[in-house]
Amino acid sequence: MVRYLVSFGLFAILVALLAVGLGHDPRRIPSPLIGKPAPQFSLPELAHPERTLSRKDLLGKVTLFNVWASWCVSCRDEMRVLDALAKSGVVPIYGLNYKDHRTAALEWLKAFGNPYVVNAFDQAGRVAINWGVYGVPETFVVDAKGIIRYKQIGPITPYALNRKILPLVRRLQEEARR
Repeated sequence: MVRYLVSFGLFAILVALLAVGLGHDPRRIPSPLIGKPAPQFSLPELAHPERTLSRKDLLGKVTLFNVWASWCVSCRDEMRVLDALAKSGVVPIYGLNYKDHRTAALEWLKAFGNPYVVNAFDQAGRVAINWGVYGVPETFVVDAKGIIRYKQIGPITPYALNRKILPLVRRLQEEARR
């Protein structure tokens, strides 16, 4: 009898832990980099491998740093939102092409649009790991001093853009003007 009660108790604890785990939204995983300087990096540009993009290129202005890949289905959904944002001119968007093939990425940009000022090519994925990327797409709001202020896990939706990202971008741009 005691054996059954112990087994039932362990089963109940396991079910409770599973329920708690399933109740968490993986997009709400806090980034340990929020409030810290963006990691140093220097990578070849996707379209122009003879040139590089580095952390210093993000300094002096509020930017979005979007990690994407041609093999990422969610990136396609996000592209419409990023394209409209780029056309608005509100904030420059820099891309980090993650674990991709250069030709596939360039063809993908031709097919779905290219909202990026510049794309870095992170074929090995090491820079993305330094940024704390869990998967693609992920987008970071970086202030004018190079500090990461926000991390969007998953595609940017119109809701996330209008409720979270743009208000933060505008506030940071105002702070940078002071």
